[in-house]
Amino acid sequence: METKNIMIVGVGGQGTLLTSRILGALTIHAGYDVKLSEVHGMAQRGGSVVTFVRYGDKVNEPIVEEGQADVLIAFERLEALRYAHFLKKGGAIVVNDQRIDPMPVVIGAAKYPENILEDMEKEHRVFKVNAIEEAKKLGNSKVFNVIVLGIAAQHMDFSKEDWLTVIENTVPKKTIEINKKAFEVGYTLHQ
Repeated sequence: METKNIMIVGVGGQGTLLTSRILGALTIHAGYDVKLSEVHGMAQRGGSVVTFVRYGDKVNEPIVEEGQADVLIAFERLEALRYAHFLKKGGAIVVNDQRIDPMPVVIGAAKYPENILEDMEKEHRVFKVNAIEEAKKLGNSKVFNVIVLGIAAQHMDFSKEDWLTVIENTVPKKTIEINKKAFEVGYTLHQ
Protein backbone atom coordinates (compact mmCIF):
# COMPACT_ATOMS: atom_id res chain seq x y z
CA MET A 1 0.00 0.00 0.00
CA GLU A 2 1.17 3.48 -0.83
CA THR A 3 1.86 5.62 2.24
CA LYS A 4 -1.11 7.70 3.39
CA ASN A 5 -0.54 11.07 5.05
CA ILE A 6 -2.93 12.54 7.60
CA MET A 7 -2.50 15.85 9.42
CA ILE A 8 -4.41 16.81 12.53
CA VAL A 9 -4.28 20.49 13.48
CA GLY A 10 -5.88 22.51 16.23
CA VAL A 11 -5.36 24.67 19.24
CA GLY A 12 -4.05 23.41 22.58
CA GLY A 13 -6.81 21.70 24.56
CA GLN A 14 -8.93 20.64 21.58
CA GLY A 15 -8.03 16.94 21.70
CA THR A 16 -5.54 16.91 18.83
CA LEU A 17 -3.22 14.47 20.60
CA LEU A 18 -6.02 12.06 21.62
CA THR A 19 -7.24 12.08 18.03
CA SER A 20 -3.75 11.23 16.75
CA ARG A 21 -3.49 8.40 19.31
CA ILE A 22 -6.80 6.95 18.05
CA LEU A 23 -5.63 7.16 14.44
CA GLY A 24 -2.21 5.72 15.28
CA ALA A 25 -3.77 2.81 17.17
CA LEU A 26 -6.16 2.18 14.28
CA THR A 27 -3.36 1.93 11.72
CA ILE A 28 -1.44 -0.49 13.95
CA HIS A 29 -4.66 -2.50 14.51
CA ALA A 30 -5.00 -2.75 10.71
CA GLY A 31 -1.42 -4.07 10.41
CA TYR A 32 0.27 -1.04 8.87
CA ASP A 33 3.61 0.51 9.64
CA VAL A 34 2.88 3.91 11.21
CA LYS A 35 4.89 6.98 12.19
CA LEU A 36 3.50 9.79 14.31
CA SER A 37 5.06 13.16 14.88
CA GLU A 38 3.61 15.74 17.25
CA VAL A 39 4.51 19.41 17.10
CA HIS A 40 3.46 21.49 20.08
CA GLY A 41 3.64 25.23 19.73
CA MET A 42 2.63 26.76 23.06
CA ALA A 43 -0.20 24.22 23.23
CA GLN A 44 -0.88 24.92 26.88
CA ARG A 45 -1.51 28.57 26.04
CA GLY A 46 -3.95 27.99 23.19
CA GLY A 47 -1.22 27.80 20.57
CA SER A 48 -1.14 25.69 17.44
CA VAL A 49 -0.81 21.91 17.75
CA VAL A 50 0.05 19.79 14.70
CA THR A 51 0.24 16.02 14.44
CA PHE A 52 1.40 14.06 11.41
CA VAL A 53 0.23 10.46 11.02
CA ARG A 54 1.75 8.47 8.17
CA TYR A 55 0.86 4.85 7.52
CA GLY A 56 1.45 2.21 4.86
CA ASP A 57 3.44 -0.94 4.17
CA LYS A 58 6.72 0.76 5.12
CA VAL A 59 6.98 4.31 6.42
CA ASN A 60 10.42 5.87 6.83
CA GLU A 61 9.74 9.50 7.77
CA PRO A 62 7.22 10.82 10.32
CA ILE A 63 6.83 14.27 8.75
CA VAL A 64 4.25 15.06 6.06
CA GLU A 65 5.68 17.35 3.37
CA GLU A 66 3.78 20.31 1.91
CA GLY A 67 1.35 19.18 -0.80
CA GLN A 68 1.33 15.55 0.42
CA ALA A 69 -1.51 15.24 2.98
CA ASP A 70 -4.40 13.01 1.90
CA VAL A 71 -6.60 14.32 4.71
CA LEU A 72 -6.28 17.45 6.85
CA ILE A 73 -8.33 17.29 10.04
CA ALA A 74 -8.71 20.78 11.52
CA PHE A 75 -10.42 21.57 14.81
CA GLU A 76 -10.53 25.33 14.12
CA ARG A 77 -10.98 27.46 10.95
CA LEU A 78 -7.75 29.48 11.11
CA GLU A 79 -5.72 26.33 11.76
CA ALA A 80 -7.28 24.80 8.61
CA LEU A 81 -6.24 27.85 6.62
CA ARG A 82 -2.75 27.87 8.15
CA TYR A 83 -2.06 24.28 7.05
CA ALA A 84 -4.17 23.94 3.85
CA HIS A 85 -1.01 24.10 1.70
CA PHE A 86 -0.05 20.67 3.07
CA LEU A 87 -3.05 19.09 1.31
CA LYS A 88 -2.38 17.27 -1.94
CA LYS A 89 -4.51 17.80 -5.01
CA GLY A 90 -7.78 15.93 -4.48
CA GLY A 91 -7.24 15.60 -0.73
CA ALA A 92 -9.93 16.43 1.82
CA ILE A 93 -10.07 19.04 4.56
CA VAL A 94 -12.42 18.19 7.41
CA VAL A 95 -12.87 21.30 9.54
CA ASN A 96 -14.72 22.14 12.72
CA ASP A 97 -16.38 25.49 12.01
CA GLN A 98 -15.11 27.18 15.16
CA ARG A 99 -13.27 30.44 15.69
CA ILE A 100 -10.63 30.70 18.41
CA ASP A 101 -8.80 34.01 18.34
CA PRO A 102 -5.01 33.62 18.55
CA MET A 103 -3.11 35.96 20.85
CA PRO A 104 -2.26 38.57 18.16
CA VAL A 105 -5.99 38.95 17.46
CA VAL A 106 -6.86 39.04 21.17
CA ILE A 107 -4.43 41.91 21.82
CA GLY A 108 -5.47 43.78 18.66
CA ALA A 109 -2.21 43.34 16.74
CA ALA A 110 -3.90 41.35 13.96
CA LYS A 111 -7.35 40.72 12.49
CA TYR A 112 -8.98 37.31 12.25
CA PRO A 113 -9.42 36.57 8.51
CA GLU A 114 -12.94 36.69 7.09
CA ASN A 115 -14.52 34.00 4.87
CA ILE A 116 -11.87 31.37 5.63
CA LEU A 117 -14.01 28.37 4.74
CA GLU A 118 -15.52 29.95 1.64
CA ASP A 119 -12.05 30.87 0.35
CA MET A 120 -10.69 27.36 1.03
CA GLU A 121 -13.66 25.81 -0.81
CA LYS A 122 -12.50 27.55 -4.00
CA GLU A 123 -9.34 25.40 -4.05
CA HIS A 124 -10.04 22.32 -1.91
CA ARG A 125 -12.63 19.72 -1.03
CA VAL A 126 -13.82 21.06 2.33
CA PHE A 127 -16.14 19.18 4.68
CA LYS A 128 -17.25 21.53 7.44
CA VAL A 129 -19.22 20.87 10.57
CA ASN A 130 -20.19 22.76 13.68
CA ALA A 131 -18.97 19.84 15.75
CA ILE A 132 -19.35 21.65 19.07
CA GLU A 133 -23.09 22.10 18.46
CA GLU A 134 -23.37 18.44 17.44
CA ALA A 135 -21.46 17.39 20.58
CA LYS A 136 -23.74 19.53 22.79
CA LYS A 137 -26.71 17.57 21.39
CA LEU A 138 -25.00 14.47 22.80
CA GLY A 139 -24.59 16.22 26.16
CA ASN A 140 -20.80 16.65 26.13
CA SER A 141 -19.13 19.38 24.07
CA LYS A 142 -15.68 17.86 24.71
CA VAL A 143 -16.30 15.03 22.22
CA PHE A 144 -16.49 17.40 19.24
CA ASN A 145 -13.06 16.17 18.07
CA VAL A 146 -14.37 12.61 17.69
CA ILE A 147 -17.29 13.92 15.61
CA VAL A 148 -14.77 15.58 13.29
CA LEU A 149 -12.79 12.32 13.23
CA GLY A 150 -15.97 10.46 12.23
CA ILE A 151 -16.30 12.66 9.15
CA ALA A 152 -12.61 12.23 8.32
CA ALA A 153 -12.98 8.44 8.67
CA GLN A 154 -15.11 8.47 5.52
CA HIS A 155 -11.96 9.51 3.61
CA MET A 156 -9.75 6.71 4.95
CA ASP A 157 -9.44 2.97 4.36
CA PHE A 158 -10.80 1.51 7.60
CA SER A 159 -14.12 -0.05 8.53
CA LYS A 160 -16.48 1.69 10.94
CA GLU A 161 -16.23 -1.36 13.20
CA ASP A 162 -12.42 -1.05 13.38
CA TRP A 163 -12.74 2.63 14.29
CA LEU A 164 -15.22 1.85 17.08
CA THR A 165 -13.03 -0.96 18.45
CA VAL A 166 -9.98 1.29 18.58
CA ILE A 167 -11.94 4.17 20.16
CA GLU A 168 -13.14 1.74 22.84
CA ASN A 169 -9.56 0.67 23.52
CA THR A 170 -8.03 4.18 23.44
CA VAL A 171 -10.30 6.68 25.22
CA PRO A 172 -10.73 6.73 29.01
CA LYS A 173 -13.16 3.99 30.16
CA LYS A 174 -15.80 6.36 31.49
CA THR A 175 -15.98 8.14 28.11
CA ILE A 176 -16.20 5.10 25.81
CA GLU A 177 -19.94 5.28 25.09
CA ILE A 178 -20.08 9.05 24.50
CA ASN A 179 -17.04 8.88 22.21
CA LYS A 180 -18.55 6.01 20.21
CA LYS A 181 -21.79 8.00 19.84
CA ALA A 182 -19.79 11.06 18.76
CA PHE A 183 -17.95 9.02 16.12
CA GLU A 184 -21.27 7.64 14.80
CA VAL A 185 -22.67 11.18 14.49
CA GLY A 186 -19.65 12.32 12.47
CA TYR A 187 -19.63 9.15 10.39
CA THR A 188 -23.17 9.87 9.16
CA LEU A 189 -22.51 13.54 8.24
CA HIS A 190 -21.52 14.51 4.66
CA GLN A 191 -22.32 11.05 3.24
